[in-house]
Amino acid sequence: MAELDLSSALSVAQALIRCASVTPADEGALEVLDSALTKMGFTVTHLPFGTTPNLFARIGSEGPHFCFAGHTDVVPSGGGNWRHAPFSAEVEDGVLYGRGACDMKGGIAAFVAATAERLKRPLSGSISFLITGDEEGPATDGTVKVLGWMEQHGQIPDFCLVGEPTNPHKMGEVIKIGRRGSVNFSLTVHGIQGHAAYPHLADNPVHRLVAILQALTASPKDAGTEWFEPTTLQITSFDVGNPATNVIPAEATAKINMRFNDLHSSKDLAAWIRAVASKYADRFELDVQVSGESFLTEPGPEVDKLRRAVERATGVAPRLDTGGGTSDARFIALHCPVAEFGLVGQTMHKTDECVSLADLEALTRAYAGILDEFLP
Repeated sequence: MAELDLSSALSVAQALIRCASVTPADEGALEVLDSALTKMGFTVTHLPFGTTPNLFARIGSEGPHFCFAGHTDVVPSGGGNWRHAPFSAEVEDGVLYGRGACDMKGGIAAFVAATAERLKRPLSGSISFLITGDEEGPATDGTVKVLGWMEQHGQIPDFCLVGEPTNPHKMGEVIKIGRRGSVNFSLTVHGIQGHAAYPHLADNPVHRLVAILQALTASPKDAGTEWFEPTTLQITSFDVGNPATNVIPAEATAKINMRFNDLHSSKDLAAWIRAVASKYADRFELDVQVSGESFLTEPGPEVDKLRRAVERATGVAPRLDTGGGTSDARFIALHCPVAEFGLVGQTMHKTDECVSLADLEALTRAYAGILDEFLP
């Protein structure tokens, strides 16, 4: 492995990008981090669960304990015509290209470079890294399992920052202090199969399911809260599986996705759907798959520290936000306060994913400033 310049986010980012760590593969990405963190004096623990590689590293044994969290796995490069090979980490005109440059190997590289800067002077407190290889995949053997290990070993931090891309257009725009919850429902209504010409001898489940869906979508679930948008319900599939035009089917299934704010839990929403369905159908099944509950880190002194550091580094006063999809912060929020700040997300998961070197440097300054705020 080539010698890394730990003070250079670019050097670390290139080394990480050149590891083709498409979920669930690692391809040496965690070894790159292990080498960098060990060189800085961290105690590094590899925590594989199932086929998922994970890493926890810490320097210092006292509080306050600040944790950087992120993932080294990436999505496939896809079939697009890349400007540069997706795992070559080429720089052109001040821009670093490669799968993971934005989401989120660039962020992890900035973690490392900012930490190297902070360790140039004595450390009061502790810094840790929680890194998984399972964020872009099923997320079952990654951060959630590492957090269980951390709980058992007294390693839960006082505050955690996730380095997901949070900025829509330019650095410094957005700090995420929460996320909506996400839950998927599969609702199957059972009827009685029959001839379409003799509906009185059958019980059409399609009619019942349509009535249920109309009731569920008749009005907004809520008007939102101070920090969250209104809860949304989207019907993503309606399937009867009936190739015949003259047969009333025996069952019909709809799939529903809900993104919900802090007024609800997935359990409450499942109970609501069951109650609505029972008004129109005697026989139905509801399968519930929870991606994550909503969470919020209330604005206060800790969030103020983040805002000050980001504004100093970027010249932009960040707004606090809870929009977007889910991230591993949903697991961390069950253990300690957590927020998210990272790069501009316009190219994540796209062909020619990239980050400007200026943004990578700005992120490193922001993370260094955040460490200064939490560990002065």
